[in-house]
Amino acid sequence: MASTGSRDDLALVVDLGTTGLKVGLATLDGRLEAHRHATVSTTYGPHGAARQDAGAWWDSVASLATELCAHSDPSRIRAVAVTGQYASLVPVDPEGVPVGECVMWMDMTGGRAVRNAVGGPVSGYTPRAVWSFVRKTGGAPSPSGADGTGSLLSLLVEQPDVMARARWVVEPVDYLTMRFSGVAAATHASMVGSWLTDNRHLDRMTYDPGLVKLLGISATQAELLPPLVAFGSVVGEVTATAAQATGVPEGTPVIAGAPDLHAAALGAGTTTVGGPGHLALSTTSWVSAPVSKKKTDIRHSIASVPGLDASSYLIADNHEIGAKALEWLAGALGVPGPIDFDALTREASSAAPGSGRVIFTPWLAGERSPVESHSARGGFHNLSLTTTRPDLVRAVMEGVAYNSRWLAEYVDRFAGHPLAPLRLLGGGATSALWCQIHADVLGAPVDQVFEPMVAQLRGMGVLAGRSLGVIAAEEIDGLAKIGARFEPDAAAHAAHQALYAEFPGLLKVQAPMFRRLQRR
Repeated sequence: MASTGSRDDLALVVDLGTTGLKVGLATLDGRLEAHRHATVSTTYGPHGAARQDAGAWWDSVASLATELCAHSDPSRIRAVAVTGQYASLVPVDPEGVPVGECVMWMDMTGGRAVRNAVGGPVSGYTPRAVWSFVRKTGGAPSPSGADGTGSLLSLLVEQPDVMARARWVVEPVDYLTMRFSGVAAATHASMVGSWLTDNRHLDRMTYDPGLVKLLGISATQAELLPPLVAFGSVVGEVTATAAQATGVPEGTPVIAGAPDLHAAALGAGTTTVGGPGHLALSTTSWVSAPVSKKKTDIRHSIASVPGLDASSYLIADNHEIGAKALEWLAGALGVPGPIDFDALTREASSAAPGSGRVIFTPWLAGERSPVESHSARGGFHNLSLTTTRPDLVRAVMEGVAYNSRWLAEYVDRFAGHPLAPLRLLGGGATSALWCQIHADVLGAPVDQVFEPMVAQLRGMGVLAGRSLGVIAAEEIDGLAKIGARFEPDAAAHAAHQALYAEFPGLLKVQAPMFRRLQRR
């Protein structure tokens, strides 16, 4: 498309995480000029419920955007672009205002409805269901209900009073996009966690009627799904109401919402098939890279999902807990006041690599890839009377890295080539020690993305630039900056080898116990 701005123009960019929300001003070639942060809370309830207040998200976005605009020149803003967590759903009225809570990606209240619809003997599915979903989408609804399908069926089956007031059910990124533009829209990428699009044909802007029918969704209920548009489309313009709430000029183009997976690829500069991959070390964690076709490793819960255009895909997988494990440890240790991650990592650095031969398994919320087990739980192994607190802190950091290596080995096979040097981003990647631990555990160099905690904000600035014709797709990887490279230390790698050799087997050995203890 013809260019509608310059590289120095700005996009208001939003990154909605599970535990935090960031709003920034990024140039259209991905330089972040300013950003603000707010916390996000989750309410947990019976039967695996996990909910968030989507109205509070918008209030925070509006407040942070107003503050940014007050300290900048709003006339430079040429676009709005939103990224964030996905496989969650928000029921909204015709104007995009929530009529109920967001049912989160970790919520399991829809599990029974999913199992009633497609449950069976083949890995938890009927043969027809698993074949249809994997063939068309690349994956399948989780029998636990912990994905977009579970969220949708939870709303339809468990909350009919809420759905009676709803006009649309939208993903979080599409919800915030709608609050800015007033337009209900989604993409194959943003709706991937609901498993309702035929991802073999990314140019077909329709939900697959066969998949909709398999889930028992009626034609009337299917009308609650937002219309599909192409990834990176301009879906509308900032409304007068949104302009008044945020300070962003009315009429500013609004880009279709993008999952954090896609924003990470853009911000890390890992958008080229055959190039390096990225490792996100955030609340959750994943390893990803682009591939040229749709494919699935169903045994290890790895699939390629709709990518950054109609001709490519991104590898998708997930660890339910990533850097969140260190936050959990701080709480468990009773660290007073706000968590000081720098202090924790300094403490960890006083322990030797291998943490006194203590192994931590970070499956605090179950595991999804490379082994799906929603009953799995975390633990410390091989503790002794000589184990110190620094050993425990370092063991948590090393356990997350062991989990990363376990997944990366399968993702390399899936991609067909080594993805090293992996580019690390996310809050956990701000720690030089954690980056070094990953290099030592992987036995390969890793690159810390420049300002890794806000890489996805920069990625959305680049996406806005591409959507407005300011940036060409082939330029994107060259725009990403590397903060530092970490080379593996041979002695530390050797210390980790014996511990990592035990790591994958711990889940297999303990799986029967986990299942027994998690029975409700």
